[in-house]
Parts: sequence; structure tokens; C-alpha cells
Amino acid sequence: MERLVLAVQELSLARDLDTVMSIVRSAARELTGADGATFILREGDHCFYADQDAIGPLWKEHRFPLKDCISGWSIIHGEQVIIEDITLDARIPQEAYKPTFVKSLVMVPIRTIDPIGAIGNYWGHQHIATAEEVMLLQSLADVTAVSLENIKLYNELEQRVVSRTQQLEDANKEMEAFSYSISHDLRAPLRSIQLYTDMLEADYANQLDEGGKRLLGKLLSKTQNMEKLIKELLEFFRMGKKELVYQKISMSKMVKDLITTIKEEEKIRDIEFIVHPLPDAAADSMLMKQVWINLISNAVKYTKYKEKTIIEIGAEEKEETIVYCIKDNGVGFDMHYADKLFKIFQRLHSQEKFEGVGIGLSFVHRIIKKHGGRIWADAKEEQGATFFFELSKEPLQTMD
Repeated sequence: MERLVLAVQELSLARDLDTVMSIVRSAARELTGADGATFILREGDHCFYADQDAIGPLWKEHRFPLKDCISGWSIIHGEQVIIEDITLDARIPQEAYKPTFVKSLVMVPIRTIDPIGAIGNYWGHQHIATAEEVMLLQSLADVTAVSLENIKLYNELEQRVVSRTQQLEDANKEMEAFSYSISHDLRAPLRSIQLYTDMLEADYANQLDEGGKRLLGKLLSKTQNMEKLIKELLEFFRMGKKELVYQKISMSKMVKDLITTIKEEEKIRDIEFIVHPLPDAAADSMLMKQVWINLISNAVKYTKYKEKTIIEIGAEEKEETIVYCIKDNGVGFDMHYADKLFKIFQRLHSQEKFEGVGIGLSFVHRIIKKHGGRIWADAKEEQGATFFFELSKEPLQTMD
């Protein structure tokens, strides 16, 4: 039983057929004190003697029709075979056994329902296998069946991983090509448009009527928006390749510094920031700064039609995570369309009312996901919005 337990432990770690056969062939002999053991696999209507451990030659790497050998009989019927004298059993192909040492044998199927093979034990003297020997050998065969199924599943999963890895590599190559195209193929003509527009404004602005000046202004604005879109797209793609550099971040200081900058930029607006204590985080400082920049800027942008803007920032510390949130009293949105929030180029408000290119929240979502966290929102139309993002207290990798 100790030898069987050891074999079970070894088989549980096996990841390929050769390892399984190596374990089984030696365990099968030791469990019964046999002079030889064979590991047989079913291949269609044939038996394949895949491996052996014996005192003399048997049939390793030979194939026989199922109907012509005793292992085939065990596989076909899903039953154990116990033969004390092989010369007296009609199922034994005598010519095949004459060159061997075999006088007695036990054959057990690997899986009794739809067997996938068999394990054979052989003795060089007449031996009647005991019930305990047969039970041990059948137990080994049953565990072997499970191991072979696990290997099949493991190999399928490994192949899926290889396939997915290749798909990701192909996608990354396409992304790099797209990024290169944006950087060169789109930027080059855009620079030309900007150059000619600037020349038009410098040389001919005084000759244009009000309608012409308005159109020129729109042209300048659109080219600037396009340049901003290209820049943010490139940042979006590059961020996916950036390795995270974890460090301890004072979220309170990061947020307060950003608020100070925004207040300088929005002096003419009445904006009240309410900042509650924010627990420190283990994250990539540069990327986390981008998260707060986007979320705070959005809160400021979507409250610009309010007489008084109120933006509240806080956090809730849980057992293993920290949930940060930012709440505003702006235009909000219909939660029916919340699934579009974090998708690139998806906007819930018109660009005429609220400027932007529709990448910011996608950028934030990607950063939080890269940290192993999640982000979501809650809102009502004309009643403001609240964005939440959750980070683990423990980083995905060791902090530098």
C-alpha cells in the first residue's frame, strides 16, 4: 500500500506519457513482485506495447490486433485476466509467448469503462495471483487512467496558452504597426495641414470676412484636436507595453498637488474640492497620476455649467483592497449607457458641449486593469457622477 501511495503521488505530478509509463512499469512489478510488467495502449483495433520493465525480452514497441492477444481481450471486455499457466489458456497466442520467460500472468484494463489500455504482470514460474495483488494492480491502473486524462487536459490547456500567446503577439505586432502608422502616416499630412493653415492665418486673415475667419478658426481648432487625438492614441498604445514600477504612493499628496494646479487653471470658476483622507497605495506612480488627472479633469469638465462646482474625493479601506472615489455635481449620465464609458472613442455627451477625444476613461480603465484592479461608475442625469476604482493593498509584483 505504501508503494501504491507513492505511485499515486508521483502520477499526480506527471505531465507527459513517458513519465507515466516510467512510474507505472516499475510500480507494477514492485506491487506484486512480478518478473516483468508491460504498459499497453489501445490504438484503434490494435494493442501497442509501449513500455516494459522485465527480466527478459517481451514485446516492447510491437503492435498486435486486439483480437489476437490477451491484453486485447482485457481491453475489449474491460475485465481482469488471471492466468496461472499460459499453456492451458486458449486466449494466449502460444507462438508469441514461446521466446519469452512468461509462465503466468495478470492483465488489468486501464479504465474498465471504454478502456484505453492495459497493464500486464508476468512471472517466470507458475504463480496464481492473489486477490490483493490484483486489487493493487487494478488500483494502479485506475490511477493511471486519471493521470492520462489529466495529461490530455493539461496538453490541451497548454496548447490553448500557446495559441493565445501567439494571438497576443500577433495583436501586439498589429498594434505596433498601427501605432507607427498613426505616428508617421497620419502626422505627416496633419503637419502639412497645420503649416498651410498657419500660413493662411498669418498672410490672409485680414482679407477674410467674419465668415471666413470663423471657418479658419474652426479649421485651426480641428487640426489641434486631431493632433491631441494622435498624441493620446500613441500614449494609449505605449501604456500597454509599459512595465509597472511599483512604489508606495501618497495618494493624498498626489491629489492635493493636482487640485492646486487645476485651481490655478480655473481661477474664474467657483470650485470647491472636498478631500477626505486617502490611504497610501502600492502602484506605478506615473500611471496613477494619469488616473487622477483624467478623473479630476473630467469632474471639472462636466460641472462647467454649474454655478458652483463641488467635487468630493474619498476612499474606503477594505480587508485586502482600497476603493477610491471621486464624486461631482455635474451633468451625470444615463446608467443605461454605462457600458460605453471605458471604451475608446465612446462619448456620452456631445463634443460641442464638452471638449475631448474619448480616450481618457479608456486610458484610466487600462491602467487600473493593468494593476489588477477594477473601475466603475454610478450616476444620474443632471445629478452628477461618481467614479470608483479599486486597488489591491498588495502589488502584483515586488515593489522596487
